[in-house]
Amino acid sequence: MSISLQRILILLLLGLAPLTSLQAQGEPGGETHPFTLPDLPYAYDALAPVIDAETMEIHHSRHHQGYVDKLNAALEEEPPEARELSLEALLEHASTLPAAVRNNAGGHWNHSFFWRSMTAPGEGGAPDRDLRRALEEAFGSLEDFRDAFETAGLDRFGSGWVWLIVEEDGDLAVTTTPNQDNPRMDVADPRGTPLLGNDLWEHAYYLNYRNARGAYLQAWWEVVDWERVSRRYAAATGR
Repeated sequence: MSISLQRILILLLLGLAPLTSLQAQGEPGGETHPFTLPDLPYAYDALAPVIDAETMEIHHSRHHQGYVDKLNAALEEEPPEARELSLEALLEHASTLPAAVRNNAGGHWNHSFFWRSMTAPGEGGAPDRDLRRALEEAFGSLEDFRDAFETAGLDRFGSGWVWLIVEEDGDLAVTTTPNQDNPRMDVADPRGTPLLGNDLWEHAYYLNYRNARGAYLQAWWEVVDWERVSRRYAAATGR
């Protein structure tokens, strides 16, 4: 399946829309072909011991680079106009895309978002007042939210991602997606604006944790950048 010219023209109109408030803060989505690997906002060893330097280097320089390279190559097989589409436009109309474009666009966006969700252990702060209140209203407490997030991550069969999102009605929810899908895509159920996402593919944690996904999910909270997550929540809700 390839992208029809009519669909490309429609997506171009969407893709050239003004940046969302999240993109204006440096979140992924506004860029177009040729896509490039973003620099990490920290050194490869900055997240140790939660995520070791070797895992980070392989994950970033090989796996994420692979998604970027394959996305660029897949778009080269499409009409030239397809290469003018923003990453956000590709995600929002994933159901119309060839598998190679959908999978690798998702892989590029997910990892770009993931890197920005983390910081060195002990430096991530805590949810701000508005986000904490919303988490307590949705889940009961911050601890209950963490339990729900970890349980969802454990229950996701095979590879995928676990997310905290703002749904279209403004409520918070924990959800998962398979493979490299994400809640921005029109194939997601529910859809929403991601605030936080964790990579459930084994390459994200296997060197340190082997097949103990639960131990990885529990340790990961030590590197979550709650200051950034709080800013995402404020942007997504207009607070």
